[in-house]
Amino acid sequence: MANPNSANDLQRDAAAAADEAGNDLREGAGKIRDDIRETAQNIRHNASAERLMEKGAGLVNEASDAGREYVDRARTAGREYTERAKAEADRLYAKGQHLADDAGAYAELRYDEVSDMVRRNPAQSLGIAAGVGFLVGLLISRR
Repeated sequence: MANPNSANDLQRDAAAAADEAGNDLREGAGKIRDDIRETAQNIRHNASAERLMEKGAGLVNEASDAGREYVDRARTAGREYTERAKAEADRLYAKGQHLADDAGAYAELRYDEVSDMVRRNPAQSLGIAAGVGFLVGLLISRR
């Protein structure tokens, strides 16, 4: 017959082995469960990251389009302002040219009048010129 202690020992050893195997299986299953959760989270995270990247790329494209639109508007406005400024400059130049021509004609008239007056009254003109020269000399010497 078999030794009862040996059977009990075998039974205990088998139970211990079964417990150890069960613990190993639970631990392995827990690790697998954690790995599956982590993988699922990574997949969700990657999908979220991809969606965020797509949204970001869309926003970048929208911002780029808006920037181009603003640049085009600025160029158009710049051209309009340049044309207006050029037209105003041309107008002011023409007005200045007209005023310069008028001033030249006025100076020519006055020159002719002064020249006639000097020819008619040379002594008086010489006295006036000497007085003006004296005053200018006084003003310059005080500086």
